[in-house]
Amino acid sequence: MDRKVYLIAVAGGSGTRMGGPVPKQFMLLGGKPILRLTIEKFIEACPGIKVVTVLPSEHIGWWRNYCAEHNFTCPQTLVEGGFTRFHSVKAALSKVPDGAVVMIHDGVRPFLSKGLIQKMLSLVPQTHGVIPVMPSTDTLKLLDKSSEGVLVPVEGEVPDRSRIFGAQTPQVFRSEDIKAAYTQPYSQSFTDDESVARGIKIPLAFVEGERFNIKITTPEDLVLAQALLPLLPE
Repeated sequence: MDRKVYLIAVAGGSGTRMGGPVPKQFMLLGGKPILRLTIEKFIEACPGIKVVTVLPSEHIGWWRNYCAEHNFTCPQTLVEGGFTRFHSVKAALSKVPDGAVVMIHDGVRPFLSKGLIQKMLSLVPQTHGVIPVMPSTDTLKLLDKSSEGVLVPVEGEVPDRSRIFGAQTPQVFRSEDIKAAYTQPYSQSFTDDESVARGIKIPLAFVEGERFNIKITTPEDLVLAQALLPLLPE
């Protein structure tokens, strides 16, 4: 593939759901910040990848100092996070040239395999974007909340579990396509990059993701991640 590959590591959140003294992306897992583990996976899978890291403005200095003090020498372009994930990714995309491949990944998903990264990159020449998804394993219930705040079933609608998939990251695109998509006005329906890409009808392919590719956002997720760490996929 002739295109250069960029990683946008999205770690601009404050991590309020985790409730710790530092945002979740900086919490230690196996002695390293979760964000570092995540970036290292891409460096291993794609040597020469260019990294754009989105961070909370108040922690950019902390991360720069950490990398210097702990010999994490991966060159990174640091970008200040925006009001929403949409605005954070849009700011990061301004650092990515046209004619590249960009992998947009949650900075708190350190358990994806090198194989998944390489598989997704191999598909880019055949399509304009690649999205990893996992089939739902739970029985689904469609509920509304009543005026009293009670959950009640929606009559006459039964979700078909076989058609329901959960999206993961990295979501991979030709850079000129996804940059064009991010010129759209912000909408609350833009919950991930695929939904933004769909807004301008970018042709997309979907591949099966990985069950261990969890997003660490709550204290329970961190407990699970600590248990999974010895099983970190190659």
